Amino acid sequence: KKRCKQLQYSITRQKTMGWGSWYDHVKGYWEEREKRNILFLFYEDMKENPRREIERIMKYLDLYLPDDVISHIVEMTTFKNMEENPMVNYSFFGKEIFDQTISKFMRKGEIGDWKNHFTPEQSAEFDEDYQKKMKNVNIPFRAQF
Repeated sequence: KKRCKQLQYSITRQKTMGWGSWYDHVKGYWEEREKRNILFLFYEDMKENPRREIERIMKYLDLYLPDDVISHIVEMTTFKNMEENPMVNYSFFGKEIFDQTISKFMRKGEIGDWKNHFTPEQSAEFDEDYQKKMKNVNIPFRAQF
């Protein structure tokens, strides 16, 4: 809960994270998505139906791949396979750059796991802050499926 409290504090109270305000970052890309041809992907959709989302990416990139290659991509991009891949899980970085003993880059790959890390008070505070800062933006985030 301490790590999520730090993240929640970063999102709700501080003005910037590494790339600036989380709200501004997400809102800006969402608002520009059609004008600038930006494809939005949601983790929940990828977990729910990875093949469909890979096919969406292919369509977006105007690519065609044979069915067996798509199946291979689906398999190689499972959470389990990606978690074991040093190029994805950041374990190739030294401890001085990314200390995985503090927090792994990839946790569990479960939708809604944040509920196991946020207290009810933290969740309520985040919800309130989100409603204020994202009130005019209709991004279809899902916390479960």
